[in-house]
Amino acid sequence: MIPVFKPAVGDDEWQAVRECFQTGWIGLGPKTAEFEQAFGKTIGAEYVVGMNSCSSALDMAFKVLGISGGEVITPSLTFVSTNHAILYNNCTPVFGDVTRDTLTLDPDDVRRKITPNTVALMLVHYAGHPCDLDAFLEIAREHNLAIIEDCAHAAGSTYNGQPVGTFGDAGCFSFHAVKNVAMGEGGALVVKQTDQYERAMQLRWCGISKSTWERARGKSYSWQYDVQELGYKYHLSDIAAAIGLVQLGKIEQHRQARKHIWQTYDVAFADLPVQPLAIHNNVTSTHLIYVLQTERRDEMIDFLRERGIGTSVHYYPNHLFDLYRRYPADIPITEEVWQKIITLPIYPALTSEQVETVIEGVRAFYQDT
Repeated sequence: MIPVFKPAVGDDEWQAVRECFQTGWIGLGPKTAEFEQAFGKTIGAEYVVGMNSCSSALDMAFKVLGISGGEVITPSLTFVSTNHAILYNNCTPVFGDVTRDTLTLDPDDVRRKITPNTVALMLVHYAGHPCDLDAFLEIAREHNLAIIEDCAHAAGSTYNGQPVGTFGDAGCFSFHAVKNVAMGEGGALVVKQTDQYERAMQLRWCGISKSTWERARGKSYSWQYDVQELGYKYHLSDIAAAIGLVQLGKIEQHRQARKHIWQTYDVAFADLPVQPLAIHNNVTSTHLIYVLQTERRDEMIDFLRERGIGTSVHYYPNHLFDLYRRYPADIPITEEVWQKIITLPIYPALTSEQVETVIEGVRAFYQDT
C-alpha cells in the first residue's frame, strides 16, 4: 500500500537523537532552546516557544493573548484541535465558509459574520496555502480583533515573501510526524510581545518560573523556583528538538519535493473531471496535502484502495461532530466541497514510480468506471 503520508527522516535525525542520549538531556533542555532560536531565525520571528504540539500552541495563544470568552470566527474544514482551542478558552466558534479554490477562509463571509461579540479570527493555512492575509489584517484593524494563525500545515509557507505565523498576534505550528518539519510530535508558538513570550515560557512548564535546564546552568544546581500561575505540561522535549534541528536544514528541500509531486499530479489530471487546489501567485506553499475535488469521491477511495493506493479526506467538517452541532453553521461551500475532497499520497520520499502508480490509478478510475 502506498501511504498518504510518510515521515521524511533518516540517519541524520537518528544521530541527533543519539547525541541527546549521550548528553543525558532528553526532556526540556538545551536542544529545545537551540531549536527555538533556529526556528525563529528561519521564519524571522523573535519570540518562539517550543511546545509539545500545535494543539498546545493554539491553547496557549488564547491564554497569553488574554482571550477568554466571546466569538471566534473559524473554519469548520480543519482538524479539531483548531476549534477545541476555542472551546478550551470559553469562547464560541462561529464557522466561516471557505473559498472554492484554496479551501481557506473567505474574507467576505467572515465580514458578514462579525458581531459586537467577535474577539478573534482563527486563520488556518489549509494544505500549506496561506489565507488572504491582507484582507484579514484589514478586517482585524477595522474591528479590533486578534488574529491567531493556525500554521499546522504551513512551516515554510510565505505570503508576499513573508513567512506565515508572523502576521497575526500569534502563530501556531505543528511538527507532527507527517508535517514539513517532522519531529514525531512537537509544535511552536510565535508571539510578538516580550510579556507574552515570558508568560508562555512559564505556562508551558506547569507555571514554574525556571526550567530544569535554566536551574542547571549555574555553577551548582538550583532547586528553588516559584509558581505564580496555574500552568500546563506543554513543553517541547530535547529529543524532538534535536530531530527538528536536522529537519530545519531540510525544510526547503522537503517543500520542493512536495511541490514537484503536486505539479506532476496537476499536469497528469488536467484533462480529468477533477479540481485541484489553486496556488496563488503571491504565495509559496508547503504543498503539504494534495487535495482533489471529484463528484465521485467515495467511489474513487474504494477503487484506489483496491490498487494499493492510500487516500484520506481532509477534513470531516467540525460542525458535523456531535460536540459542535450546537453551534450554527451557515457555510454552504464547506457543506458542498467536503463531500468531494480526496487527499492523494504526497511526501518527500514518494518515488517517481509510486507517483506514476497514483496517476495511473486515478486515470484508470475514470476510464474503467
